[in-house]
Amino acid sequence: MLSERQRLILNAIIDNYIHSAEPVGSRTISKRNDIGFSSATIRNEMADLEELGYLEQPHTSAGRVPSTKGYRFYVDNLIRPEHLSEQELNNIRNVFAERINHIEQVIESTASILSQVTNYTAIVLGPEIFEHRLKAIQIVPLNEQQAVAIIVTHTGRVENKLLDLPKGIHPGEIEKLVNILNSKLIDVPLWQLRQRLYQEIAGEMRRHVEQYEEMLHMLERSLNPEEGERVFLRGATKIMNQPEFRDVEKVKDILELLEQNDQLIRLLDVPGEGIQVRIGQENDMDAMKECSIVTTSYYLGGKPVGVVGILGPTRMEYGKVISVLDYLARGLSQMLTKQFE
Repeated sequence: MLSERQRLILNAIIDNYIHSAEPVGSRTISKRNDIGFSSATIRNEMADLEELGYLEQPHTSAGRVPSTKGYRFYVDNLIRPEHLSEQELNNIRNVFAERINHIEQVIESTASILSQVTNYTAIVLGPEIFEHRLKAIQIVPLNEQQAVAIIVTHTGRVENKLLDLPKGIHPGEIEKLVNILNSKLIDVPLWQLRQRLYQEIAGEMRRHVEQYEEMLHMLERSLNPEEGERVFLRGATKIMNQPEFRDVEKVKDILELLEQNDQLIRLLDVPGEGIQVRIGQENDMDAMKECSIVTTSYYLGGKPVGVVGILGPTRMEYGKVISVLDYLARGLSQMLTKQFE
């Protein structure tokens, strides 16, 4: 555990380094109004913080910079979310006030405003299921125990799902079921299929299909669409505006990673609920060892359907980024739930 004085000094060093990008010395910290210690006292505490692994000393400077451990302590114990300006809040609100015809529009706008407000790289994962509507469904028996459900969307996408048939079901009952599904579910978004199954299909099945309960459970499993993800990236080159990344060779691996959707999806695949922060060496990708990624999920009806994230240097303004992500994710969740439920 750090003493209160060590916490105060570590907080001051990291705040100063975030804004200056220069190693921080004891004299600089002693001049701060919120620090009432002498340079000698601060120098001793900085040496102890370095020995404990919270600070590092670049070879060419007498000052210190935070380590990954130091940033982690700062994020977990010291920072407070920053209050956003009224202009920033209005810019974010405007995204959700626009008339949205396609989910792709709001996801693109979300990525753009994230990058604009934070001045870092923004990445948003949006589920493809919002973009696909049912064109037709067919259930083809393979034998007495199994069938394959073929789901075709209006974009031509085809999903095949293997089903376990209820024992003793007659092929004629399957045909009745398919007719009901195609009469009730055409042009329904894939993500709504399970919901509509209980709202509109269950009653029809009860009246016309034998063993309807077993068939209903079978359908519930088969109508859960595969949620492919779409990646929206904005401000990819903003990392180059940071002093520590102005060397093109140093930033090349990062820019190459940002061109690969599968790597971006992996980058944002951070377990846990709420705001998640992965700092420097905590990232398992070599290109990200000097970067931090802050992520959170957004929801539709209480279910997580996508991720918003900010990529920047380890010397990022964590308080502001966390505030922006939290506010925007809550607004996005509310908008989606209002529009699509």
